[in-house]
Amino acid sequence: MAVQQKIRIKLKSYDHSLVDKWALRIIDVVKQTDAIIFGPIPLPTKAHVYTVNRSPHVDKKSREQFSFSSHKRLIEIINPTSRTIDMLMKLELPSGVDVEIKS
Repeated sequence: MAVQQKIRIKLKSYDHSLVDKWALRIIDVVKQTDAIIFGPIPLPTKAHVYTVNRSPHVDKKSREQFSFSSHKRLIEIINPTSRTIDMLMKLELPSGVDVEIKS
């Protein structure tokens, strides 16, 4: 049995629509190269909440909360060809999307 190569691509952003859009774009590019693809798999969303005092000196009871969520998607590519890797390298992702690639 032959060893299968695989590439895992993790996309992370604070805007869920941006992550979904670029995950679908990556899938379209990979489908053109006849590689097997799994995804986009939504990973758990992490919510970050920060609490700060409203006034700089007094009134500890008056506080304000700020929150933001980070959204993640996982795409797995099985048996990628050299053409698949070339096409993935040519993609220009926006600055709001963080990409992590593992092989």
